[in-house]
Amino acid sequence: MRSLIVGCGSYLPARIVTNHDLAKMVDTSDEWIVERSGIRQRHIAAEGETTADLATAAAQAALNSAGIKGSEVDLVVLATATPDNTFPATATRVQSRIGMTGGAAFDVQAVCSGFIFALSVADNFLRTGQARTAVVIGAETFSRILDWNDRTTCVLFGDGAGAVVLRAEPRTGAPDERGILSTHLHSDGSHHDLLYVDGGPSSTGTVGHVRMSGKEVFRHAVANLAQVVGEALGANGLTPADLDWVVPHQANRRILDSTARKLGLPMDRMVVTVDRHANTSAASVPLALTEAVSDGRIKCGDLVLLEAMGGGFTWGAGLVRM
Repeated sequence: MRSLIVGCGSYLPARIVTNHDLAKMVDTSDEWIVERSGIRQRHIAAEGETTADLATAAAQAALNSAGIKGSEVDLVVLATATPDNTFPATATRVQSRIGMTGGAAFDVQAVCSGFIFALSVADNFLRTGQARTAVVIGAETFSRILDWNDRTTCVLFGDGAGAVVLRAEPRTGAPDERGILSTHLHSDGSHHDLLYVDGGPSSTGTVGHVRMSGKEVFRHAVANLAQVVGEALGANGLTPADLDWVVPHQANRRILDSTARKLGLPMDRMVVTVDRHANTSAASVPLALTEAVSDGRIKCGDLVLLEAMGGGFTWGAGLVRM
């Protein structure tokens, strides 16, 4: 069996916060933020708007795109670092709201790499016949864990959700067969202190805030992303020239530029949304993918590389023929 992406959907909160808005709250400026990150604005969830709300809206949009009812879904995998509650899994709320009555729903936590990890988990369920139709979601309300007095982090993140619907289909053996070709996951816990949240139920009993050593994260991100992209291409006997599109994690425009240069890829083959969405963690890849599918850039049959890196460190890539 193979996993086909048959639908994409997204949701962004209505409230938009620009760099000029942030300059009224913290010692920063539009020029400072744009120069260091490429970000110009971000979406922020409304009071009372939860990760489950964002995830459900994105999941329903993806189901509508696929023409599939929630009752046909037998797996929901939700990637998030900002769940509604410590337990139960936020995915179970989404399961109920979309009308899914059987199967399994659970969360995956790999921060900014979360969607790639969730996609890999769902793909393996479908390949082995344990599920037939899956909704894979990345959703975050990262604004809830930001220190709004720390200008080095609060300007970088936003809220949002993106989702895809996967359907299991028999393999055809054709050289240009559609579906997820492979996924590649990595982690290295020795770099925990370079990007983390200083809180948690078992350590402090508090929610905590994002803490980051930006220069070190940047250095590791460029190297790790180039490595995992090379791994994905090598596993499939391909080169960067074979790719139609790269959909990267939208952390920082400079990371995107550096990764593209390292791979010898032109920027016009990378989907970029960081200027409008900022870093939405696990939501960034499916948000960008949905935008490029919706506006017609990514078409049926295109070879697309998804890649991301997050705290942990975690990083991964997935190669998909749409």
